[in-house]
Amino acid sequence: MADGDELSALRAENSRLIALLESHGIEWRARQQPSPSSIESSRRSTDEKVALFRRLFRGRTDVFPVRWESKTTGKSGYAPACANEWRAGVCEKPRIKCGDCGHRLLIPLSDAVIYKHLAGDHTVGVYPLMEDDSCYFLAVDFDEAEWRDDARAFMQSCAELGVPAALEISRSGQGAHA
Repeated sequence: MADGDELSALRAENSRLIALLESHGIEWRARQQPSPSSIESSRRSTDEKVALFRRLFRGRTDVFPVRWESKTTGKSGYAPACANEWRAGVCEKPRIKCGDCGHRLLIPLSDAVIYKHLAGDHTVGVYPLMEDDSCYFLAVDFDEAEWRDDARAFMQSCAELGVPAALEISRSGQGAHA
């Protein structure tokens, strides 16, 4: 995709997401101006973007989940990334579940994996609970009937308490994540 086409596509997607937030009555504009020391995202180097992701979503580095989606059933979820997944003669899915497999080889979270996630090549998650039971960030899922009101109240509470938070509409458009 040419740079101009990509920029146009990104602007269109941005407009679509803003309209989706506004249609659900969710405030998306920052209440405070960014500090002069903040760097515009487009001006950050790849390494800076990966480092920012690691700071915001600090979790386990020895393993990470990858999003999967069944083309036949439409079901989706996340599973630990395995170097042997679907490898002929090694992986016995679906006959043997991953958790019961003796050939399971978990892949560590690397900068390259994060870069591919940020570039949209695949969707990965983070296991936020560290092995010592510490946690550095909180993710909240709003998906019941009153999710809009709950999300607004949560964001208002965070603002009043000075807790940094960001809100996004879920992939389905029928919920939100903070």
